[in-house]
Amino acid sequence: MIDAPSDSSEPPRQCGPGDVEPLVPDPGDDPLPEPGPHDPDARQSLSQRLADLAHEGVHQRISMRDLLTLLPGRSLAALILIFAAPNVLPAPPGMSAVLGLPLVYLSYQMMMAQKPWLPPLIAQRSVSRATFTALVRRVTPALAWLERMLRPRLQSLAGEVAQRIVGGLCLLLSLVLVLPVPLGNMLPALAISLAMLGLLGRDGLWVAVGGLVGIVSFVIAVGVVYAMIKATTFLLSRALA
Repeated sequence: MIDAPSDSSEPPRQCGPGDVEPLVPDPGDDPLPEPGPHDPDARQSLSQRLADLAHEGVHQRISMRDLLTLLPGRSLAALILIFAAPNVLPAPPGMSAVLGLPLVYLSYQMMMAQKPWLPPLIAQRSVSRATFTALVRRVTPALAWLERMLRPRLQSLAGEVAQRIVGGLCLLLSLVLVLPVPLGNMLPALAISLAMLGLLGRDGLWVAVGGLVGIVSFVIAVGVVYAMIKATTFLLSRALA
């Protein structure tokens, strides 16, 4: 026997306690949360964000405060990389000390798991957009090539605990950069750059390689400083004899 169709004039059934109604957004609701690490903007690479900042044309000068917003959740690693990378190549005397002092400050923040923050003396420093654009054009091709080699792997070595350990190692290497050791800035700067690239790309392999290079460079730097002290002491003793 076929059931008769229900009367169309029957009033709509009220939802009971176990029923689920579709949620309708209320205009007075709180705004959506800020983009997280899985959003497209957060997944942009450092080279892309540098290029965007160079060509956005909003400000005539680029300050260190602008660099703090480069990569959501990863601006500290990006800043450390920006300060460390120029030391990989031979630079004029004293340049490593100028770039090394901010590295000491930023590496300490990473070691202590602090949010990226710069004092006004550093945050307000700026360069013209033309200078910044020229620098980005020279740096981004090599940086983009390196970024293509990164991929998420061994992510436990790029986690929060690993970041604090890497921050401590980078703090020691930053102190080495400040020291007037001939050509002693290149290997520590390379180690810091490799580790920061690994953190930016969630690539624990690069973090591990950077850490190993950092340990080797620190041991070499300590040996060089010890040899310099011994040589200076020997020469002074001979001169005063």
